[in-house]
Amino acid sequence: MQSYLPHNDYIGTARLTPDLPRLAFGVIAIELIYSLALDFVEAVLIAFPPEIGDAYFYGTTAAGLLAQLFSFAFLGGAVCLIARVLHFRPPLSLTGPPKPALEGFGLALVAGLGCFLALEILPPYWSSAGAVSTGGLRWLLLLPISVAALTVQVAAEELLYRGYIQQQLAARFSSPWIWLTVPNLLFAAAHWDNGSDPVDAVQYVIWAFCFGLVASDLTARTGTLGAAIGFHLANNIYAFLFFSERGAPDSGLALLLFPTDDLLPPSTTPDSIIAISTVIELATLLVMWLSIRWALRR
Repeated sequence: MQSYLPHNDYIGTARLTPDLPRLAFGVIAIELIYSLALDFVEAVLIAFPPEIGDAYFYGTTAAGLLAQLFSFAFLGGAVCLIARVLHFRPPLSLTGPPKPALEGFGLALVAGLGCFLALEILPPYWSSAGAVSTGGLRWLLLLPISVAALTVQVAAEELLYRGYIQQQLAARFSSPWIWLTVPNLLFAAAHWDNGSDPVDAVQYVIWAFCFGLVASDLTARTGTLGAAIGFHLANNIYAFLFFSERGAPDSGLALLLFPTDDLLPPSTTPDSIIAISTVIELATLLVMWLSIRWALRR
């Protein structure tokens, strides 16, 4: 595809080692290293009172959620290490040239946040009745470190799925159907939540797959990881820092806390996978994708 020509340069160093067994071993090694790092964190947390460990694992306090987000640095480090050891690739080969990557990051972040701002200022309007503020000054003071922690999280995920896996698959297969689909099937599977209702879990997996497709498309169009990271960060800033349910996982940095289920529109039918909320979320992804492409002129 003509629009994906920048991707050809982006995968240049991946062509040195395009074999699938090496990629499969690399993914397993990355997951193993990351799991061992998290096991170490868990072992350290055992020495502290149980509520500190619960705050980390569930992200229900600011300190706990920040620690959880920063722990994604272990994942990013594992990806860079395996790319170097198994594929003889420097970390910058995963992100693309720094200057275009930073430009893409900034444009995608601003365009993505602009979409979410439009959602808030345009009708239909939602009620904030029942919401409890966690404190505007506290939220503002935490904002720089919150954004830094979220950047670590999204950058690590993008390095793995849209950087390492997408690049290595594209070096082996020329068809976008493969290198756009396979990494995002893995990304979607990683977002399966065993603890939630099966219908909710399927909805989240569908959304995660479509989200990954947008990130992969932006990566292919720009030839860097910058736009995908900016898009991902805009989404997570909105998801983590503004609204959440009271006592819900990953609610520790939210400005407003709502009673359970107040944030979600009702399903069209009981147990419907394609609910109103799913349609809204997928439509939002589409608008973000188009807006970012317009900002990038891609």
